[in-house]
Amino acid sequence: MAGQSRKWMILVATIWIQAFTGTNFDFSAYSSDLKSVLGISQVQLNYLAVASDLGKVFGWSSGLALMYFPLWVVLFMAAFMGFFSYGLQWLVIRNVISLPYVLVFLLCLLAGCSICWFNTVCFVLCIKNFSANRPLALSLTIAFNGVSAALYTLADNAIGSSSNAIYLLLNASIPLISSIAALIPILRQPSLDPLPPDGVRRDSIIFLILNFLSILTGIYLLLFGSNSSDETRARLLFGGAIFLLIFPLCIPGIVYAREWFHRTIHSSFSLHGSGFMLVDVEDLELHKELLTRESSYHENETVYGNTRQKSGGEKDGCCDTMVKKDRLEMLGEEHPAWLLVRSLDFWLYYIAYFCGGTIGLVYSNNLGQIAESVGQSSNTTTLVTLYSSFSFFGRLLSAAPDYIRAKIYFARTGWLTIALVPTPIAFFLLAASGNGLALHIGTALVGLSSGFIFAAAVSITSELFGPNSIGVNHNILITNIPLGSLVYGVLAALVYDSHASSSLNIITDSAVCMGRQCYYLTFLWWGCLSVLGLTSSLLLFLRTRHAYDQFEVKRISTSLLY
Repeated sequence: MAGQSRKWMILVATIWIQAFTGTNFDFSAYSSDLKSVLGISQVQLNYLAVASDLGKVFGWSSGLALMYFPLWVVLFMAAFMGFFSYGLQWLVIRNVISLPYVLVFLLCLLAGCSICWFNTVCFVLCIKNFSANRPLALSLTIAFNGVSAALYTLADNAIGSSSNAIYLLLNASIPLISSIAALIPILRQPSLDPLPPDGVRRDSIIFLILNFLSILTGIYLLLFGSNSSDETRARLLFGGAIFLLIFPLCIPGIVYAREWFHRTIHSSFSLHGSGFMLVDVEDLELHKELLTRESSYHENETVYGNTRQKSGGEKDGCCDTMVKKDRLEMLGEEHPAWLLVRSLDFWLYYIAYFCGGTIGLVYSNNLGQIAESVGQSSNTTTLVTLYSSFSFFGRLLSAAPDYIRAKIYFARTGWLTIALVPTPIAFFLLAASGNGLALHIGTALVGLSSGFIFAAAVSITSELFGPNSIGVNHNILITNIPLGSLVYGVLAALVYDSHASSSLNIITDSAVCMGRQCYYLTFLWWGCLSVLGLTSSLLLFLRTRHAYDQFEVKRISTSLLY
């Protein structure tokens, strides 16, 4: 019983870590000040954002560190990397020290690497302690990584600082403090026996409660995250946000009391006839299916072969060959790296991510200059909070398909396609109108879409290319983030600087572009590229729908046996 209680404390600890370590999302809050202090161009500023994203290329180093050091040591190594890198940047922006541009670039790279190390620690904790409900634990904790910017904005308002440099100081110190707070639960990790089916269902109910609490937290941050009218009120609002993060600690109490209230809970939360399809053992234990796959290979091949013959006569179109040729026949089949890069499904997936979620991340990095160019610089923190909050909601929505499967079944790649739709709408809206309302609506849509993609990608990679290879395969996938950050960021910066040079408005040593023309062409390009990502995602859905349907049929037939 104590072990079951401690695993929920560990989950809350990972929520704290994730909530305060998405430090790359508040870059736009201080980017203009950093640009001014360093006296650099928009292209050079973009390279600093790229450096933070480039840290993901070295994310594999955290896995290597876990082979030689305890998990809590890796956690504090990540915390001190962030403390060192953001701390020195804060000293630079406060004019306490002076560093060359190259060293600032390396500090941004180190900060980005620290975020990956934090993420790895959280993923390992969820996988170890929630093997039966792994996707729900991962989606919940990943979601909180999206609220970091909103939390830091509240902290900034509570402090009452007049300088945006405070964000860098908060980025340096708060992750270290949250790591110290999470240390005791991590050191007291329980040794857990496999849960029986009724235990898995009860855990699923607790996850459902946690998701409702998370939605409440997101709404709270959306409504009050950028409120800075009064310092005292801002401190109360920040205290309320901290309370909402601590409140889930009551879950261990629920676990302790479940034996006494088992009958009441069972009758009140009975899943029979419910509209929610919560996680079952047979549904998510994909490793078990992989272990038995070899013995049933010939049987499956016969079934799939017959299905292909039947479906072959159903479609007559020019894209029929592209949709069916070498398509995936079974979810969870392991793809080593050499096979992954030869797969058409992977490259469709890569392009969908590259032209979807990655563009959203680059947009968030440029929010400071975008707001400034249309005369909305006073609303920069509001926009950062808006993006952060809707990114959080998007991440939470990534778990919705698992809850509504009984009523609405749809392949996860199909949900990915739907999630990409708001992105081109947002960019074409931003290109068509430069007023404040369009900027707020576009920011919310981009945050919602990219948040869903970031969270859903972990499960999709596992399902399409194998759970055992996810460590390598997912790191290959997210190489599109630094690549996209470089390509899209440089594109935006070149357009920005070309207009800044024609209408020179100098603040200190850097040129500032004012007007819709600063990002008009960029929004058009980003909109067209996001349409390409949407098309790629649609093709991926059409190619993988058959495998998802077969998996669902097998899941239903297996559940009927029990």
